[in-house]
Amino acid sequence: MKVILIHGFHRSPRDMRTLKNNLQLLGYECYAPKFPLTFNEFDQSVSQLENFFATLPLEKGEKVHLVGHSTGGLLIRKFLEETKFIDRIGRAVLIACPNHGSRFVDIIHQFKFWTKIYKTLHSLRTDYVKQLKLMENYPTEIAAIAGTKNSIILRNIINEENDGRIEVSSVYFSGLTDFATLPYGHKEIHHKIETVQLVDHFLRMGKFEKKDSKQLELQNT
Repeated sequence: MKVILIHGFHRSPRDMRTLKNNLQLLGYECYAPKFPLTFNEFDQSVSQLENFFATLPLEKGEKVHLVGHSTGGLLIRKFLEETKFIDRIGRAVLIACPNHGSRFVDIIHQFKFWTKIYKTLHSLRTDYVKQLKLMENYPTEIAAIAGTKNSIILRNIINEENDGRIEVSSVYFSGLTDFATLPYGHKEIHHKIETVQLVDHFLRMGKFEKKDSKQLELQNT
């Protein structure tokens, strides 16, 4: 099975390496392209993902799964709304994705210098995501994983469960096929074995369920 892995804000394909290596150990064929998710609004990368998808060597009837971390998850949602390849999409998993925007970014936006430069960050504001009017129900199965390991700084700013960057309530939306939380922070959750196991089971079965111990030695960081 083919999977496209999409990194988050101010990151590169290298940040998806652990997830990629572990999914490959489980038999997936993984692609991790680079997207301009630092100085451009995330929705501007939709055409790049569309062009990348068009280059994939697919068998007749073969479908491709999508997995995105953080901003990469929002890119997946926007892509699913606009792509002409929707019938070639399998399932999707969004990891620590700010599906309703980030209150942490809203606070940063008060210092407009940062969001004017880092325009991807600008597009993570709750108002920006809201005005996009992203779909709730998609023609493909989507699951999301949220982290619950808060940071000391954000604990004093946002009085609800979060992963140190994104609130759990922002990761969830009503159109999800399945939803899970893991006790990890925003920067580490996509590197963890439990995340790989959840992603694997959803892509294969359409639901989350932790598997029995593997015959494979997965990498953890």
